[in-house]
Amino acid sequence: MLVLVTYDVATIDSVGRKRLARVAKTCVNYGVRVQKSVFECNVDPAGWEWLKTELLKIYNPDEDSLRFYFLGSNWKRRVEHHGVSSGYEHDEPLIV
Repeated sequence: MLVLVTYDVATIDSVGRKRLARVAKTCVNYGVRVQKSVFECNVDPAGWEWLKTELLKIYNPDEDSLRFYFLGSNWKRRVEHHGVSSGYEHDEPLIV
């Protein structure tokens, strides 16, 4: 299933900047960055639970925001893109 992960992490201090880096690094392990704070993650149910658990451990609910959009397995009919893109196929392996 395709899950769109978006986040806004407070970076006022060094702790927030480290938290931002950890959130991004966790998302990179599961998906592809499509905008600065937006990742498309093609995961199975177990992978989704792991990703969500890790992100919820990292973020600070008093300062940060996480949003998850579930596009499912039929996501190609739900996504329309215009402009610059690196051309990524979600069905292909992330590691080259």
